[in-house]
Amino acid sequence: MNTPSSVGMDQSKSVAFIITHTIKAGEEARYEAWLMEMLSAVSRAPGYLGREVFRPAQGMRTYTSILRFDAYDHLNAWSKSDTRHALVSRVSDLLTKGDVHEIRTGIDFWFTPEGAPAPKPWKQFLLVLSAIYPLSLIVPSLFTPLFRVMPSLTHPLIRGLFIAAVVVGLMTFVVMPRYTRLVQLWLYADTA
Repeated sequence: MNTPSSVGMDQSKSVAFIITHTIKAGEEARYEAWLMEMLSAVSRAPGYLGREVFRPAQGMRTYTSILRFDAYDHLNAWSKSDTRHALVSRVSDLLTKGDVHEIRTGIDFWFTPEGAPAPKPWKQFLLVLSAIYPLSLIVPSLFTPLFRVMPSLTHPLIRGLFIAAVVVGLMTFVVMPRYTRLVQLWLYADTA
């Protein structure tokens, strides 16, 4: 079993716990049942933000689950919890390569987990453009009343930084995790 490392990691940033399980042939139904139980358990963990599950492509048997937490400490508590260890021990006989996991920060999992084929760059461009463009129009207009009542936010650099921070936050934590799931079939259609 791989143990997550915190070397060089900002302890206050949101983090992703990436779990890769390759299962034995014919054990899909048992693993799927276990996966639903595990996702239910982690959703109650402190600091849990959300998840993405990438099921195996046709003919493959590797599942990748990305569990997002608000801080490294919360992720670390989940990864070392008795609940997680008990869940993993119940499914360990199905795993051909063991319980492989790692920790990542930032937006590096907007599109694809490690080991999965990356979508075409032009699709990534269209996806990000179609998410950022509406946000870049909507967010400034939503905050216009705030800019009027708070003169400190009227300086173009401060206002621009504020708007950029809101857009990036929305993209990272709200829009892209859901949007990539919504268009997953189109995004990965020609990567196999």
